[in-house]
Amino acid sequence: MTEHGDVDKVSGTATTGHEWDGIKELNTPLPRWWVTTFYATILWAIGYWIVYPAWPMLWSYSSGLLHYSSRADVAVELASLEKIRGDKMAALGAAPLANIEKDPALLALARARGKAVFGDNCAPCHGSGGAGAKGYPNLNDDDWLWGGSLDQIMQTIEFGARSGHAKAHENAMLAFGRTGILKTPEIVTVANYVRSLSGLPTSPGYDAAAGRKIFADNCVSCHGEAGNGNLELGAPDLTDRIWLYGSDEATVVETITNGRAGVMPAWVGRLDPSTIKALAVYVHSLGGGK
Repeated sequence: MTEHGDVDKVSGTATTGHEWDGIKELNTPLPRWWVTTFYATILWAIGYWIVYPAWPMLWSYSSGLLHYSSRADVAVELASLEKIRGDKMAALGAAPLANIEKDPALLALARARGKAVFGDNCAPCHGSGGAGAKGYPNLNDDDWLWGGSLDQIMQTIEFGARSGHAKAHENAMLAFGRTGILKTPEIVTVANYVRSLSGLPTSPGYDAAAGRKIFADNCVSCHGEAGNGNLELGAPDLTDRIWLYGSDEATVVETITNGRAGVMPAWVGRLDPSTIKALAVYVHSLGGGK
């Protein structure tokens, strides 16, 4: 160990006094420009804290001398955009829903507006292209729980399903096992019968006659005698091989045991009527609308 202030004979630079295995640590000062820049950034940060919103507080945040808000800037820009769109969106809002797809200009506007709104509000559940996911319907396949016409799509978007709105679709799949309506062996039997309706294989020893009777006694009131479903009740078609939650036996047993009651939010009040109309047209145009 050498004393602090020694000068290295080779480089002519003062040392820190530290030495390891004959290697001395040089006390090379930082470049003046670097030090100046460093202190300037500190001063800049302090000034930024004072002028702009910066510090989180218990219920809010420090607003800064300029009271700047990026959210406010976005609101102004969106308001300007809506002003530009005003006349066109007014025309879209005034047009009967059935006539929009017959007018190329209105249809193009509705698709463009609907696609943007879909990406902002619907894609997290239904996917960016509307292909859906487990528990979230595919909007491209022409298989609809509550109907795929323009009017039906718009009603679903406006009021949702089990959303709490007075006009929402409300019917739900009963929990036959949890409520004790059916016992586990009966649920397994009817689950196999339901799978057989769409041509899926059944378990060895499955009693088709028993499955048919359990289905007739408990399921036909919603799904129909042939299992073709009922749009008025939101009861899915069990014969088309399109399954919202999955078609394997365990998943079907789970559905019958505990029921299903997915929620579609109501967008009325969140989106303006013209935007909802554009969204309905866009969803209808994805390819699955009737």
